Amino acid sequence: MAYAQPPKKTGLPREVLKWLQSLDLSVSPKNTRRDFSNGYLVAEIFSWYYPEDFPMHSYDNGTSLPTKLGNWSQIERFLSKQNLRLPKEVIDGTIHCKPGAAELLIQEVYSLLTNRRVQTLQEGEVDFTDRNYQEKLPMVARATASIAIKNNLRLSEVIAEPNITVNKQKIQAIIHMHLQRRRAERAENPGRFNVKPTLGELAIRLPPTSQEWQEESSVISPSQTSGSARMSPATSRGKAIVQFKEINVRQTDKPSVLSNIDMSSQIKGF
Repeated sequence: MAYAQPPKKTGLPREVLKWLQSLDLSVSPKNTRRDFSNGYLVAEIFSWYYPEDFPMHSYDNGTSLPTKLGNWSQIERFLSKQNLRLPKEVIDGTIHCKPGAAELLIQEVYSLLTNRRVQTLQEGEVDFTDRNYQEKLPMVARATASIAIKNNLRLSEVIAEPNITVNKQKIQAIIHMHLQRRRAERAENPGRFNVKPTLGELAIRLPPTSQEWQEESSVISPSQTSGSARMSPATSRGKAIVQFKEINVRQTDKPSVLSNIDMSSQIKGF
């Protein structure tokens, strides 16, 4: 299951916050993006419902990337055994502190453990970029291509995935998103970017009438008259008709006099 985009509000819904407070966690989450990234609090939440499967002594409450990957690998192994599923994109976004990923993850955990649905969840494609934040800024303060790559590609992502080809694809996707945003800005405010209309946009184009459309689409079949004459389709929207006539040229079988002279001169030359 995926989601269209993170909720516009950075906090969690009220019912989810009340549910977290009722669990009496060892650490009260203050910064959702930072506190849930290593998976320690997520494992503690599951330990309240599955105490035998989540021994907390096997989880480390650290902030390094190996600690995060180790904690989340244990959580994913348990989820696969219990036929429970958390979206992989949301887990990766939570590990790398993507905007809105941790909030969606906690809401999904809330839905799995309580069988209740949060109304703020929306189905669609995952989008953990800074698009919503950039749209709120004025055009002068919006990010350039290099800053967009820096904001949307974390250093921990590059370390966790050392494959250069995969990282290039991520960078190309970020640049493509940035270019689309810039094209939309130019279309919305052509005066600011000094965009002048083309000649095709300035030209007045009238749709053809039904009669002209029929005349252009009609094709005249070849005539069966003598001389094997043929008629071409109407041109210039019915104003002129061009006729083409085929001419048959008869050729004799006897060689010409000039050709005989040329042959005789060539024989004498030898």
